[in-house]
Amino acid sequence: MTQTILLLLLYLLLYAGLHSLLAARAVKAWGRAHLPGFDRWYRLFYNAVAGITLLPLPWLLGLPDRILYAVPAPWSWLLWAGQGLSAVALLLAVLQANPAYFVGLAQLAGDGEERGDRLVVGGLYRYVRHPLYLFSLLFLWLSPVMTLNRLVVYGLVTLYFYVGSLHEERRLAQTFGQPYRAYQQKVPRLWPSLRRLND
Repeated sequence: MTQTILLLLLYLLLYAGLHSLLAARAVKAWGRAHLPGFDRWYRLFYNAVAGITLLPLPWLLGLPDRILYAVPAPWSWLLWAGQGLSAVALLLAVLQANPAYFVGLAQLAGDGEERGDRLVVGGLYRYVRHPLYLFSLLFLWLSPVMTLNRLVVYGLVTLYFYVGSLHEERRLAQTFGQPYRAYQQKVPRLWPSLRRLND
């Protein structure tokens, strides 16, 4: 059991480290200086690396584990419904945030990394600045069965998303300037306020 936790921790730290490195401004600056067409291919490459490096996770979650709790029916049905709604909201958030840019296809058409981006403040982004993180976390934590392995993964993913949202905030403020800073003043970062929900 302890070995499983250590493997999960090592894997997640390596995953977070690799993705943070690839997202670093210094790495992007080096790529733009040395790799022709870097901006056109960067986002697609980044997403491909993200997908490929997730492949070991299901195997790691299947290693020796211990169930911490299992919510019985009919209460588990509510959690399943919550996960379903979170998945739908996550898809909507992607569709509202320029999905061609999000995946990396807009850049292949000639838009650069920054120029292909656009500030989205409507739809779900009217209530929270990072709905992709919010609904991903809701989907994870609404799981009706919690194991020790899942708790470790969900806890570290939550921490990574929190830190990642701070990095994303800096990038968006640099890209969009005052319009984004005004948006920050009006809309919560990760959790919608009741006041915004009633607007």
